[in-house]
Amino acid sequence: MFILGLLLIIALFVFRSLYKITTEDRRIDDKLRIREYVSWGLGVVGGLLMFFSLLRIVPPGSVGVQVLFGKVLTRATLHEGLNIVNPFVDLHIMSIRTQAYTMSIAYEEGQVKGDDAITALTKDGLEVKMDLTVWYHLNPEEAAIVFQKIGPDYIEKIVRPAARTAIRNTTSNYQAIEIYAEKRKQLEEEIEKQLAEDFNKRGIVLERVLLRNISLPAKVKNAIEAKLEAEQEAQKMEFVLLKEKKEAERKKIEASGIAEAQQIIAQSLVGDRGRAYLSWKYLENLQHLYTSPNNTVVIAPYDKNFIPLLQIGK
Repeated sequence: MFILGLLLIIALFVFRSLYKITTEDRRIDDKLRIREYVSWGLGVVGGLLMFFSLLRIVPPGSVGVQVLFGKVLTRATLHEGLNIVNPFVDLHIMSIRTQAYTMSIAYEEGQVKGDDAITALTKDGLEVKMDLTVWYHLNPEEAAIVFQKIGPDYIEKIVRPAARTAIRNTTSNYQAIEIYAEKRKQLEEEIEKQLAEDFNKRGIVLERVLLRNISLPAKVKNAIEAKLEAEQEAQKMEFVLLKEKKEAERKKIEASGIAEAQQIIAQSLVGDRGRAYLSWKYLENLQHLYTSPNNTVVIAPYDKNFIPLLQIGK
C-alpha cells in the first residue's frame, strides 16, 4: 500500500512536468482545470495510501510480530489495537489466548484424527493408555522469540512432543494400580510440573494438565477392580461389626436398666403396702376383662375384700 501511494505521488510530479500549458493554447482554462483535478486526485489518493500503510490493527487476544526485510524485531512486538508501524514491515499475528491441545483415543476429539492416546510403560512394566488435555498460552513478551527460533507452528514442534515425553517419563515412576487408584492426582501434578519447566524455556505458559482417562490391560483392570471390591467389602464388614457391637452395648444397658427396675419393684412389694398394690393391680386387670367386648363370662376367685371394687352393674 505504501509503495502504491508513493508511485502515485511520483506519477503526480511526472504528470505535472509533462503536461505543459502555454499561453498560445486555445483551451488554456480547460487544460488548467484538468491538471488541477488530476493533481489533487493523485495527491489525495497517494497520500491516503501512504498514511494508512502506517496503521496496523492487531486483533483482540493476539500480538503482532514485526519482520523488517527478513529480520524479526524482537523488541517491537505490537499489542492488540491500533498501532503505527514502519510501512515496510511484514506483520505476523500470533494468538496469546488460552489454547487446548487434546490427545485422545476418540476419533474426532483431539487435534490428530484417530487414536492419538499416549501409550506409556509403568514401573511394573505394564502398558497403559492415557487421554490428556493441555491448557496453555503463548507468552506475549516471548512471542517474537518464539516466531524467530521456532516459528508459527510451535504447537506441533513443542507442545505435542513435550507433553507426550513428560507423560512417559513420569508414568515410569508409578505402578499401574497406583495410577489407576490413589496416586492419579499426584501423577497429574508431576506431569504438570515437568511440562511447565519445558514450556517456560520455549516462551509458552502452561495453565493446566487434565489427565482425562487411563486405560489398563483388561486382566490388570479386572484384578484391580476385584481388589477394590474386596477392600470395600472388608470396610462394609467392619461397619457391620461396629454396628453389632453398639447394639450389644445398647442391649446390655437396657437389660441393666430392666434388672434395676425389677429390683426396685420387688423391694416395693414387701409388706402390707406391697399386698395392697398387688390387690389393686389384680382388680385393674379384672376390670379390663369384665369390660372387654370379647368376654361374656368372667370367672374370678372369691374374696370378700375385692367385692366393693368390682363395680358390677356399671
